[in-house]
Amino acid sequence: MSREPLRTFVASFANLPDPRMHRTRKHKLLDIVTIAVCAIVGGADTFTEIAEYGRAKEQWLRGFLALPNGIPSHDTFGRVFALLEPERFETCFLEWVLQGLGPVSNHQIALDGKTLRRSHERGKGKGPLHLVSAWATEAGVALGQIKVADHENEIVALPALLDQVVVPGAVITIDAMGCQRAIAKQIVEAGGEYVLALKGNQPALHQAVTYLFTDGLATGFTVNQLNYHRDVDGGHGRVERRECWAVADPVFTQYLDPQGRWPGLQSVVMVKTQRTTGDSVQAETRSYLSSLPPQAKRLNAIVRTHWRIENQLHWVLDVAFDEDQCRIRTGFADQNFAMLRRMAISLLGQDKSVKLGVKAKRLRAGWDNDFLLRLLTQ
Repeated sequence: MSREPLRTFVASFANLPDPRMHRTRKHKLLDIVTIAVCAIVGGADTFTEIAEYGRAKEQWLRGFLALPNGIPSHDTFGRVFALLEPERFETCFLEWVLQGLGPVSNHQIALDGKTLRRSHERGKGKGPLHLVSAWATEAGVALGQIKVADHENEIVALPALLDQVVVPGAVITIDAMGCQRAIAKQIVEAGGEYVLALKGNQPALHQAVTYLFTDGLATGFTVNQLNYHRDVDGGHGRVERRECWAVADPVFTQYLDPQGRWPGLQSVVMVKTQRTTGDSVQAETRSYLSSLPPQAKRLNAIVRTHWRIENQLHWVLDVAFDEDQCRIRTGFADQNFAMLRRMAISLLGQDKSVKLGVKAKRLRAGWDNDFLLRLLTQ
């Protein structure tokens, strides 16, 4: 086998800076990264398991890797990923992903945070790693991640992540942490659109929006003031009803934002969700600000789709990759290993050739070299 099937991967990671001193480079950096990606897609969750995977698959790996000194030890994998600059590693990953995904304009991109609970090291005063990730919801692909520094709020990390992922036409959805005028401005100036959840972190505005809808629905919005959509679906004994109201009347936007400080604000949205499971009924009401027109059907779908970052990324990381229990924490290794997991999820999620869950696909990738190669080159 030649490197030809992996040419896009090789091209994307070829310029990744090697952080090691030249005299210590027994193994090629590209070989180390490629083995790690293959191993994690194929079920490895630690550096020891990556090294064992490499030894078990050495003959196959030699078909497209140089491996001048054989398979690196688990210490070598750990040391390299502890030194590797996360931002440069992520840039190479994004370049590789976008070659398969194509332009992300008109994609919905959800941003949300997750803590790796067991990545702390109390003896050295290091808290658990907290990352804010970007997720292309329709494609099921991770587009990037930013570390939130200890004792900082997620809002500090968001601008750097937005710089990476916002392109003209992309719709950015963020929960209440991102409901800030500066965030809205950054998205609009980059040519994107936003749907931002509005909660108690903007108390006066949240109260005004709640009053607007409570009073408006009680007294009766006029037809030209309101756009409404209802969606009902269910399965496995659960029925979910989602109602969405969107308002864009200038009178209301002037009332809510009299000084015009929210860039691009076009519509104010309320979504009511009711889930019925047997005799149990759960109801929830959420408010949003958006730069999109007041098209309730579209906004209802966008709000619902945002939660794929929880279901398709964060939940899968914990269930199929056991991320919360990972104790990797030396140097940059925790960030880089988290990026490797997101690479794996993106590859596994895009494959539609078999009807298997992510965990089962990982097992198959570990057993079946042809299946793994198809994942890497799709």
